[in-house]
Amino acid sequence: MRRVLGLCAVFLLSSVGLEAQTLPSSQGALTVDTMADGFDTPWALGFLPDGSFLVTERKGRLWRVDPAGRKTRIRGLPSIHVQNQGGLLDIMVPRDFAKNRTIFFTYVKKQPSGAGTAVGRARLAQGSSVLSNVTKIFEMSQGSSGGRHFGSRIVEAPDGTLFVTIGERGDRPSAQDLARHNGSILRIHKDGSVPDDNPFVSHNTAAPEIWSYGHRNPQGAALDRAGTLWATEHGAKGGDEVNRIQKGANYGWPVVAFGRHYSGAKIGEGTAKPGMRAPEYYWDPSIAPSGLMIYSGKLWPNWAGHMFVGSLKFDYISRLSGAKLVEKERLKSAQTGRVRDIREAADGRIWFISEDSGAVMRLSP
Repeated sequence: MRRVLGLCAVFLLSSVGLEAQTLPSSQGALTVDTMADGFDTPWALGFLPDGSFLVTERKGRLWRVDPAGRKTRIRGLPSIHVQNQGGLLDIMVPRDFAKNRTIFFTYVKKQPSGAGTAVGRARLAQGSSVLSNVTKIFEMSQGSSGGRHFGSRIVEAPDGTLFVTIGERGDRPSAQDLARHNGSILRIHKDGSVPDDNPFVSHNTAAPEIWSYGHRNPQGAALDRAGTLWATEHGAKGGDEVNRIQKGANYGWPVVAFGRHYSGAKIGEGTAKPGMRAPEYYWDPSIAPSGLMIYSGKLWPNWAGHMFVGSLKFDYISRLSGAKLVEKERLKSAQTGRVRDIREAADGRIWFISEDSGAVMRLSP
């Protein structure tokens, strides 16, 4: 657990337009290319094996962009409830996509008592612009009113199960209630069923999908090279977190936290309590972390295993590394406005979504 006391390096760049620019970094100048633009509040991207990619817009639209940059709207999505932070959110292209053409996505579904995060599965046939076999495989129980804290990243585990992050929906105490999905990270099979080895399957009053709990709003998630899940999580006024996710662990919200409520009031009981996991790293002041990517080292070997986190608040990409995580660098340019998602492509280049620009960008050596 390390608090921000300083930065090894802070790099800034002023540039105009969306054409290719350069961005200085500890590994030399990076080329910043615009791969597609004109999106309305883009939220997530996913790579297809033919070189095209998918982009979600929070307002409920899904796009495929071919290698030449041509955009096609993909139709056939289920009914999506768009409210403040909610709408169509993450997209995940599984490892076996070329075999079965199945994709997974998260979205907000209207419920009798409000709205909640759901997970959909659909088939995208070669050359088609319409989804088929669209199925809701999961829907959080007891959704809350209001339009915040939906979480919503999907990660495919090494065993083929899915990790799904769920925010506490602004209902703080629910993050400590194992009977509810609010404020938890789930693990489910690709058909929505519950793995037998989930930590709470034998607890009569617990939601069996829960893998970890006590989260506020985890909007970034990724696996490291050892297959361990990590997640970034929005704090309140201060206390944004990077967490190493462990089976059955309680991450403390709202009992313990770094930072304070927006009113300035103290949160819970302090920053630590027995039985509650502390973050591996936290930011104070908050940076509003969203997408998380852990880099392979393919093009930049010195960055192997490093974490890259998008900042929505301060418009940069944070690079962290070390046995005790330290923020090493902040990559910032005119193109890094509200970095919502960040991914590594098959060739090792780093892609990210600039929400402010409505664009998908790519970093190359």
